[in-house]
Amino acid sequence: MAINKYEEMNEMELDILKEIGSIGGGNAATALSSMLNAKVNMALPQVEILGFNEAIDRLGDPEEVVAAVLVEMSGEIQGIMLFLVPQNFSDEVVFRMLGKANAPLLELEEIDTSVLTEIGNIVISSYITALSSLTGVNVELSVPQLTVNMMGGIMSLPIAMMGQHSDKIMMVTGDFKINDKALNSSMLLLPDVESLNILMKKLGVA
Repeated sequence: MAINKYEEMNEMELDILKEIGSIGGGNAATALSSMLNAKVNMALPQVEILGFNEAIDRLGDPEEVVAAVLVEMSGEIQGIMLFLVPQNFSDEVVFRMLGKANAPLLELEEIDTSVLTEIGNIVISSYITALSSLTGVNVELSVPQLTVNMMGGIMSLPIAMMGQHSDKIMMVTGDFKINDKALNSSMLLLPDVESLNILMKKLGVA
């Protein structure tokens, strides 16, 4: 049966997305471990279908300043992916990559934003690699873009870009652990509904 909205996905379909999230998170942890020269693990991710306001509430204070790396998907799968980078994640990565003291997200220098953009690109690409290997779909990614804003402002991006497809989003959450230091992160995965049906058909559950 075709899916018309995200919230129509059944438990089996959500479990498959959790598996993709788990493999993607593992791939990301391995890539980050090499890049940061540190032990990196990722907790078992949770995959939830939430309304935009629910997602903002779950992510925390709408006025909290965060960075986000945005990538658009094209090819067989259309949509966007958004990797959210809170302050503590930024602090740890910038320190390990550049040896620099903590800087507020709104005061990052160009080299800092380049590092965060590359980290976001690695994490997003890891999820897409997992998606492609499990389903055989061809997914092309745009050049990653980093923006810094309050959480409420960041969340206006998926609403503006994908709101015509659904008033729900798919959120993958899980803590990265860098040398046993937990750093929260969230991935927003928003394929359009047609792409979601393509995925499920490829996986033999539609």
